Amino acid sequence: MLKNIKSNIRLKLAKNLGNTLVFLFPNKARQLSENRITLIHKNKKKLNIFERLMRYALVEKLEKIENHDKIAELNRKFWINNKAIELFIETEETFKTDFLPNCSFIFEILKQELLNQSIQFDTIVEIGTGNGDVLNYLSTEFPQINKFIGIDLSKDQTALNCVKFQKNKKLEFVALDAYDWVKENGKSNTIFVSSRGVLEYFLEQRLQDLFHEINQLGKTYFVAIEPNDASHDFEKQPQTQLYGNEPSFSHNYPYLFKKTGFTLWHFSQKLWSNGGTIQTFIGAKN
Repeated sequence: MLKNIKSNIRLKLAKNLGNTLVFLFPNKARQLSENRITLIHKNKKKLNIFERLMRYALVEKLEKIENHDKIAELNRKFWINNKAIELFIETEETFKTDFLPNCSFIFEILKQELLNQSIQFDTIVEIGTGNGDVLNYLSTEFPQINKFIGIDLSKDQTALNCVKFQKNKKLEFVALDAYDWVKENGKSNTIFVSSRGVLEYFLEQRLQDLFHEINQLGKTYFVAIEPNDASHDFEKQPQTQLYGNEPSFSHNYPYLFKKTGFTLWHFSQKLWSNGGTIQTFIGAKN
């Protein structure tokens, strides 16, 4: 109990100091809070102690948003805007510090799954490819697959990826909405992937429509690595919930995949970040 009291005192002190600094340095405060998502995900290692205190106070003041349509629209505008590049740069190191040690195991399981298939899968499509590091990694892990397509809403990041990975002829990057891409270009024998915070920005109905479209293509696999609210009990709460300060959507992925005709070949979860978030790992096929 004493530990909790000390923690609460520290948090209250940090908030008060942060609010004082926000008042004294309004221009810096505006700079830090230019965008809701980048404010929340600001890399603490790149901030000095005063900026960290200001950031904490600013996050605490963020207005609560409950309207799902508004949330989806705000998030979509962010990922289309060139401000998204700032976040990709901020989180670039997480490929080595988070993805490789904590998430890559599911692709080892996928390799075993594919060994049991008589059908040859020839394409991997990453939805929300970001800086392209995961897609590039997959091209080395699955040499039998010839085509790797990274879809992202950010035209600027897509252009950067084309230059960054120009020597890897297996990679292709496309700036387009994932649902639209699947409608126009999707085909059978494809493996779809999302990695660490992509599907959480889809409205539940939009995500359900995406899964339905993919299921109609023919033989497909899906690997989804997505965050959920740690308190989201999939057995008792089938519907999507809001979580976090962005806020994002905590989807019931097993329920949505099964509802749209997929079967699961993998499901697991790990505590992530500060413990308030769980990383969900889903392997689905039709």
